[in-house]
Amino acid sequence: MFFTVFANEKLDPHVLPRPLILEYPEKVEIGLKQGDKEELQLKCSSWRVAGEANNLSPWKTIPSECGEYVKNYMMGRAYIVDLEMVSKEAENYAKSVELSSDGNDIWVFDVDETLLSNLPYYADHGYGLEVFDSTEFDKWVGKAMAPAIESSLKLYDELLGMGFKVFLLTGRSERHRSITIENLKKAGFRDWDKLILRESNKPADYLAGLGLGPIDFLSFVGPPIDRQLCMLVEEDANGTIALEDHGKTATVYKSEKRTEMAEDGYRIVGNSGDQWSDLLGTSMSDRSFKLPNPMYYIP
Repeated sequence: MFFTVFANEKLDPHVLPRPLILEYPEKVEIGLKQGDKEELQLKCSSWRVAGEANNLSPWKTIPSECGEYVKNYMMGRAYIVDLEMVSKEAENYAKSVELSSDGNDIWVFDVDETLLSNLPYYADHGYGLEVFDSTEFDKWVGKAMAPAIESSLKLYDELLGMGFKVFLLTGRSERHRSITIENLKKAGFRDWDKLILRESNKPADYLAGLGLGPIDFLSFVGPPIDRQLCMLVEEDANGTIALEDHGKTATVYKSEKRTEMAEDGYRIVGNSGDQWSDLLGTSMSDRSFKLPNPMYYIP
């Protein structure tokens, strides 16, 4: 459309050409959408910070509207930078510690999302949008494919070089011992002093942690007395008995294990974990370091 304006034509400064009027509502709509997007970004960022500060009530999934935000955070540069910051601060603190000559100064590490990254698994499960499925997660654990968190691996090696003993305290079950060791070694971790998993009274879980089945066990110990225990193992493997006690929260379980460390004469100088339940409770370390993890919450 063309407009012709003559010199003697009087123009009303309050009237704009029609094409501009037609475009104006569209621009307002775009502006509102952008504003809504920015507001959502701020709210999801605030939710993540509240979680890292332990200010949220217990939760099972991330807010549905924050799925894209959490995905972008976990897959982007921000997550890596945050991890590196935590590891650097932990390293600086460790360098300031004067270790005792008795060799009882230890550093405790959690495993999942602290040393090993399960991000490949959570990428297939909504980055925390799905309710945790222990069966599916156990399948992933069984692959022993979780990569190292690089900044944590660097810190880990630095601590060993300084003379710290390293204890690994994980919420994984005892039946995952052998596969966890395999994964840790494949990822580059070595020379830890203890790997502590959730103990089980189930014979089948104990044997599974050693990489043995009922038949392996029978050939290992031999008849006749131990055959009864082997039968118990077979029954347990079929789910007909349940003797284990896995009802403790992570906070209680890890507090108890740290108390055992202290009672054995160890001094817990540092503790690194992605959950507050890795760090809080009793027999806490001299300093604790919380790694970022907005994907799930463990009480």
